[in-house]
Amino acid sequence: MAVPKHKVSRSNTRTRRSQWKASAPTLVACPNRACSEKKPPHVVCPSCGQYGGRQIVSPA
Repeated sequence: MAVPKHKVSRSNTRTRRSQWKASAPTLVACPNRACSEKKPPHVVCPSCGQYGGRQIVSPA
């Protein structure tokens, strides 16, 4: 296993870690015309319970 030979400065460490950002979740509109709420892609709509034009679960 590699072992560091020199101390990494606080500035270099924080500069490297500044790139670790959280991104906003991807949301799409529900294809159900009566619903049209935002939901994650490839997930059953939590408000109407449809996926791919079929009723999968009962609405919440």
